[in-house]
Amino acid sequence: MSQHPAPSSPAPAMSEVHEFKREMSLFDAMMIVMGAMIGSGIFIVSADIARTVGSPGLLLLVWLVTGILTVIGALSYGELAGMMPHAGGLYVYLREAYNPLIGFLYGWTTFLVIQTGTIAAVAVAFAKFTGLIIPWFNEHNILVTVLGLKISTAHVLAIDSIAVLTYLNMRGLRTGKTIQGIFTVTKTAVLSGLILLGFVVGANAAAIKANLAVFWKASWTHMANGQTASVQSLSGLMVLAAIGAAMVGSLFASDEWYTVTYIAGEVKNPKRNIPLSLVLGAGVVILLYFLANVAYVVTLPVHGSPGAAAVMGRGIQFAAADRVGTAAASVIFGAPAAIIMAALIMISTFGCNNGLILSGARVYYAMAKDGLFFKATGKLNRKSVPGTALVVQGIWASLLCLSGTYSDLLDYVVFAVLIFFVLVVSGIFILRKKKPDAERPYRAWGYPVVPALYIVVAAAIAVDLLVFKAKYTFPGLIIVLLGIPVFFLRKRIAKRLS
Repeated sequence: MSQHPAPSSPAPAMSEVHEFKREMSLFDAMMIVMGAMIGSGIFIVSADIARTVGSPGLLLLVWLVTGILTVIGALSYGELAGMMPHAGGLYVYLREAYNPLIGFLYGWTTFLVIQTGTIAAVAVAFAKFTGLIIPWFNEHNILVTVLGLKISTAHVLAIDSIAVLTYLNMRGLRTGKTIQGIFTVTKTAVLSGLILLGFVVGANAAAIKANLAVFWKASWTHMANGQTASVQSLSGLMVLAAIGAAMVGSLFASDEWYTVTYIAGEVKNPKRNIPLSLVLGAGVVILLYFLANVAYVVTLPVHGSPGAAAVMGRGIQFAAADRVGTAAASVIFGAPAAIIMAALIMISTFGCNNGLILSGARVYYAMAKDGLFFKATGKLNRKSVPGTALVVQGIWASLLCLSGTYSDLLDYVVFAVLIFFVLVVSGIFILRKKKPDAERPYRAWGYPVVPALYIVVAAAIAVDLLVFKAKYTFPGLIIVLLGIPVFFLRKRIAKRLS
């Protein structure tokens, strides 16, 4: 009787046998950092900053302080990234430095507000600027009203852009990183070109003279219904308060540099390449941002009037729809400026959201592996990416697109981020004592003085926002705190089911 091999047992589900693939080079990691940072903020937020500080010198100072804070953060995060080169990034760092509860609160807030809120805000900006080229995509073009919620063509486009990028990233890391590289190189080159043209073509004596006359003269312009309600002269501590409040915009525009830590499990030689990508990527973008604002200041006067018809009359403070980049471009290119800038921002925001969508899902994957998020999000699809986590993230971000305006989401995100920035950098001090013998391929530059300075400044800005932006920051704080009962409830349910 012939012997036949016993039939092999069924292969385990593909989502269970696939592992992350280390396909990201240093260049790819830098593209994630730079691409996630450069969205639409640099072309918009300087208007609100200029209204808040009222001075060309202070406008540049806000961006300088933001740049220093960001680079110090990148230098500090590098130590943690080298120690723990695993998928999940900041979630892992907080879990190891403190406890699973703190890690969960970061993941919880990242899902509800930080990552998905930023994705939504960037998608809304993408739709808003697409509408300048294709007017049908307009927030006033209402398609349907559901339970009192008006859904416009702009909302639909924002959600569609999230859906397309989610689908593309479900097709594998190679697809996601290719898209990221193409869009990041393109928008970096174009932004650099615009800065150069701003200095060479856009610079004009009238704007420079007007700005030098009030270079350090601080004032806070308060708005009501699109009109100037009052102009408050600033001195002493109120100048510092205004700078802190103004940094909401610059911090948002400079945010998400740390998302590369989320994909550490897919980066080649992560102990070297993650810290390097953080410092190099963030450093390049911050330099571009500062130079862009110098270009704005030599091209346009900071002060202006909301009722003025001409670009120069409106100034940076009252650029139409806060589109400072478009206003500066109009001085350079004339009439075609609006279309040129709209196309640039469409490229910029689409590429930005690709990086955010790609990286964010890895946080929920890491949480699920610890039993702190939906179990299905802790599995990889046949392309070795967390497909279910990508879908869940996309659905929630799409709902947030309908929840508020760009500026609402902006304010909401920044405060929640600052809370965890302080905790993460504080974690460096904790882990130095808790795990003194752990391998540290890179050590935080200037330790302990520089990381401590970062903690103090970030905490001060957070407190400042609680006082002057309470309408949006308190809800953000409440969301963080609501994660506490959710954590313990989930833990109790898991214990009963075990």
